[in-house]
Amino acid sequence: MTLTLHHAPDFASTIIRFALEELELPHTIALADIEGGALASADYRRVNPVGLIPALETPDGPIFETAAILLWLVDQTGRLGPGPNDPDRGAFLSWLFFTSNALHQAALAMFYPHRPAGEANSAAAQAEAHAQIIARLGLIEGLIASRRPSWLSVDHPGVLGYYIGVLVRWLILLPPAPYALDLADFPNVRAVLAAHESRPAALRVADADGLGPTPFTNPRV
Repeated sequence: MTLTLHHAPDFASTIIRFALEELELPHTIALADIEGGALASADYRRVNPVGLIPALETPDGPIFETAAILLWLVDQTGRLGPGPNDPDRGAFLSWLFFTSNALHQAALAMFYPHRPAGEANSAAAQAEAHAQIIARLGLIEGLIASRRPSWLSVDHPGVLGYYIGVLVRWLILLPPAPYALDLADFPNVRAVLAAHESRPAALRVADADGLGPTPFTNPRV
């Protein structure tokens, strides 16, 4: 199976790159010149009509949207998450799409508050996004503490761990000082992310993309 990932370092495509490297799937990286307008080109819009990254070209055709690509990888390989017949599949799907639709979207509202609220309301939108992020990460913290699912754990790498790891990285690095995430408030999340970032596959991606040795738990290093 030959795959091509359309990628820019430290964008959402990095989440997919972590998963591909962990799975050791043969793939090529097509670097996207975002500032040069590559995502608006006709060629790229044939891969992803939305004009965003990530996009993964597969033998089944192109796939876009982060959660969709991650789910496809799980189902193709039987790894990094519960398969269709696993009793824990429903819970895994729920939390994968919660991460995509709730945590990821709240992070985007933090970074680009003018988009949902307009420039005049950006400060209020950013404050609300911060409250949502803390609440939603708190739910993930509680999930790990109470259920300790194998698909989001210190013992097994998973697509959800890598997804949350990249979001947490951005939430530490990008918000203004009052809203920068303190991962010490989420010790179970931190433990899972520390286990993921120390894996050989994660270290290879971090080195290739210049993310530092602890890209999730201490990205400022």
